Amino acid sequence: MLKIALRSLLNRRLTVALAVLTVALSVLLLVGVERLRSEARSSFANTVSGTDLIVGARTGSVQLLLYSVFRVGNATNNIGWDSYQALAKDRRVAWTIPVSLGDSHHGFAVLGTTGDYFKYLRYGEDSQLQFSQGKPFEKTHDAVLGANVAAKMRYSLGQNIVLTHGSGEGAMSEHDDQPFTIVGILAPTGTPVDDTVHVSLDGLTAIHEGWESGSASLLSSTGVLAADQDRTLPPPSSITAFYVGLKSRTAIFGYQRAVNQYSDESLMAIMPGVALSELWQLMKIAEQALSVVSGFVLVIGLMGMLTALLTGLNERRREMAILRSVGARAWQIFALVMGETLLLVSAGITAGIALLYAMLLACKPILHEVYSLNIAIATPSATEWLLMGLTLLAGCLIAALPAWRAYRMSLSDGLSPH
Repeated sequence: MLKIALRSLLNRRLTVALAVLTVALSVLLLVGVERLRSEARSSFANTVSGTDLIVGARTGSVQLLLYSVFRVGNATNNIGWDSYQALAKDRRVAWTIPVSLGDSHHGFAVLGTTGDYFKYLRYGEDSQLQFSQGKPFEKTHDAVLGANVAAKMRYSLGQNIVLTHGSGEGAMSEHDDQPFTIVGILAPTGTPVDDTVHVSLDGLTAIHEGWESGSASLLSSTGVLAADQDRTLPPPSSITAFYVGLKSRTAIFGYQRAVNQYSDESLMAIMPGVALSELWQLMKIAEQALSVVSGFVLVIGLMGMLTALLTGLNERRREMAILRSVGARAWQIFALVMGETLLLVSAGITAGIALLYAMLLACKPILHEVYSLNIAIATPSATEWLLMGLTLLAGCLIAALPAWRAYRMSLSDGLSPH
């Protein structure tokens, strides 16, 4: 019977190829959306690892997470340097990483921090930042580049770069009187670190001397400050946020409460994992909408295949009559059509998965470079196997209709005197 089914399919190869292609494209979209969704979620979750709390000015927890970790949006307010120092000296704190944002370089975020950034920051499965070239900054005007910044701008060690005051379209004024020298380039991480220019807090303080009004003062524009690069710099007046690692995870809620009730300034501390969950809750509607659209595409693909099968049944009336005349029973005709349809759906699923992996291999560098998404070329997940199983089950249900029609048709043809 299988041999007959295969020969019958080969005899209708054009129609069969179109039906397989329709199912393949539907499966490609359905499983592809699931793969991108899960990989994007994993990529976001791997951005911060080992950080117990993030402290910033009082705002929404998602907003604090977005601007302090993903460099999206701007802080509503800053943290006073005195407040940071007081909270960093808490006996429960093991380490802190201050971060100061706001400037940019050709669209890339500039982050001011200390050497602890390279020592304590973790991503993925507790991975530490690694240098592909150079070393951490030591001098005031040293800069360390993320992997994407160096690759896209074709920078190398020893080159000078100029930072831009502010970020976004409004960033027009450049700190060209105080260029920074590239001393290090980080290895790729697949996180926003790759798209960041890192400088010291002293470096940010130095270039903003004389910019208290928001634009360059005469003292700054004449280059007087730039000429005196060995001058003693005061500590920064404020920072954007700071990451906290605690000596014991049992102290998280106590320290978080201490920050939230800090009397000198309105601050808040968030747990990155909890804030990420809130972020995914916000995006859940979009995820569901995308999944529903993918599901409808699959249904339309299967309905198209069903239409082709039903249309072809009349053309195969003679084929069914010949099979009955050589002894085939009605249930065998039913099994033949069911088997053919399941072969079509199975071939479509296989072709769809093959197309998906081919596209992932081709688009992986682009997704990493443009969207900082690391798509793993791994075996299908349990959810993806479930989607493929449901597609096959839907194919079984759809196959029953043409199979039943062929069964009834073969009976009437078998009973007909002609």
